[in-house]
Amino acid sequence: MSRVKKGVNALKTRRNILKQVKGYRFGRSTKEKQAYEAISHAGAYAFAHRRDKKGDMRRLWNVRINAALGDRLSYSKFIGALTKKNMPINRKMLSEIATTNPEAFTRILNQAIQENKPEPKSEPKIEKKAEKAEVKKETKKEKNAK
Repeated sequence: MSRVKKGVNALKTRRNILKQVKGYRFGRSTKEKQAYEAISHAGAYAFAHRRDKKGDMRRLWNVRINAALGDRLSYSKFIGALTKKNMPINRKMLSEIATTNPEAFTRILNQAIQENKPEPKSEPKIEKKAEKAEVKKETKKEKNAK
């Protein structure tokens, strides 16, 4: 077996690594060990921050929706009313509507609130309890009569 020297491959990988860290500061852009470390950290941060960006955007949408609601309704009650009303509008679309077309957002708000208002109670609980007591007395009298 002939001897294999890895000079060409090592130079190629070194060259590619240093191309990736072009623009980094200090030894990270020129020294191979520091360049490897910089690339691995950069990759980890990029992965984590791609996930963080999604949460940041959702928080931004929530703030925009809450600002559009003003003092009329709280954000959580508005979202709860939408789900009860079965209106499948996501937060991204709601925030876009709130910023670009406030009149349409007001219509959505009015629709969500409209049917979720509690109905006025016709009979107080005290009267119902009194009726139940009377029914119980009547049933006891009927049992005693038999």
